[in-house]
Amino acid sequence: MTTNVHPAPRPAPAPAERHPGIPFSRLLGTELRKLRDTRAGRWLLIAILVTTPLVVAVMLFTADPEKLTFTKLVDFTQTPQKLLLPVVGILAVTSEWSQRTGLVTFTLEPDRSRVLLAKGGAAMLLGLLMVVNTLVSAAFGTLLGVALRHGDGSWAFGAGGLGDITLVLLSGLALGLAFGMLLLNGAAAIVAFYVLPNLSSVLFNAVHGLKGVSHWLDLNLAQGPLYDHGLSGHQWAQLCTATLLWVVLPGAFGVLRVLRSEVTSG
Repeated sequence: MTTNVHPAPRPAPAPAERHPGIPFSRLLGTELRKLRDTRAGRWLLIAILVTTPLVVAVMLFTADPEKLTFTKLVDFTQTPQKLLLPVVGILAVTSEWSQRTGLVTFTLEPDRSRVLLAKGGAAMLLGLLMVVNTLVSAAFGTLLGVALRHGDGSWAFGAGGLGDITLVLLSGLALGLAFGMLLLNGAAAIVAFYVLPNLSSVLFNAVHGLKGVSHWLDLNLAQGPLYDHGLSGHQWAQLCTATLLWVVLPGAFGVLRVLRSEVTSG
């Protein structure tokens, strides 16, 4: 009589341990550190922080006393920020290619969309910090204007004015991010940012047939009413259309390029 002995069933293999991805807060902190760790990024941030109160100091001694109001000082102090903040956005993206650190970054975090989101978030956080720098510098300038020059001292600005100036500065920063992702070269992106929008303004002013659509297609013209702190529905439509053309579309193509481009170690 033969006894059939069945082998004992093998235990099911233990599920592979899942390692949690890098927390987004850590990615964000890393990108913030990158923005200030490079020599170019560090000096750029210092230039923005120093230039803003310097503009206030110049205004205190050169402007007429009736112009020493909070609104006027904000308008003047945001000028250097509007010129320099977009470069922060450009460097946030292109440094991975110029410094050849992209391979390390995307190896540690293969999901490039999370890296891009962290870069954009870090740039916007710094942008908000610079907006605060503008407002604080203008506030001190208003107080000093009253004390030293018997200035107007008006604080009429309001939440609408705060939103408008924040929109101007952060949209410029977003434009820098878009050009940086699209070109992946810091020098080329900086040239494109300073040349293309101004070139379009010249074109719309020079060609008579384009003047009718200029406020729909020229970002500088579309943003003009923001400085008056009050846009009509028609002007909001023009601003949204120009922003779509200059910021959203280049940004979308730039994201696709970053997600698909090859990254080498040099």
